[in-house]
Amino acid sequence: MDYLNQNISINLKKIRHARGYSLDTVAEQTGVSKSMLGQIERGEANPTIGILGKIVSGLRVELTDLVEAPAQSVYPVKKENLVPTKESESRYKVYTYFPYEKNRNFEIYTFEIQPDGIYYSGAHGENTKEYVIVQQGELTLRVEETEYYIKEGDAIRFDTDKGHEYCNCGTGLLKIVCIFYYPA
Repeated sequence: MDYLNQNISINLKKIRHARGYSLDTVAEQTGVSKSMLGQIERGEANPTIGILGKIVSGLRVELTDLVEAPAQSVYPVKKENLVPTKESESRYKVYTYFPYEKNRNFEIYTFEIQPDGIYYSGAHGENTKEYVIVQQGELTLRVEETEYYIKEGDAIRFDTDKGHEYCNCGTGLLKIVCIFYYPA
């Protein structure tokens, strides 16, 4: 399940419980079937914008009330439930653990890059930085004309106002954690 569907699942259930509604009541108010609502709450469905529109209208809530990250003091994210947000078959996969939120000035991703794989990232704008930790393998990072070699267990920070490439020149899988930071 991707992070949006997870947010919708948690938020819909939270709204329903806070109002003391059954699935039958929500189905009646929204015009969305009880089975579909149950699938959404269990994270088994990928609701269309039309379905979300019916839920928003029927429950009289904002769309952001459904899709934004739930206000929880603990918010677990299981990799087994994540779907790659970007991927190129046999080259790389990017997983989003904590995406952009309006009240937070960082994002957290993991990259898995196959041997000889390259992931190119364009510039992210002024005053932005990336913090990268190599979990497995060795990263060759190219920023403009300069290459940096970061070994397993090591890290690097760099300005991301220019395009950059993450390269796996090794023979095994490269796994990195990337924290993208931008000013508040």
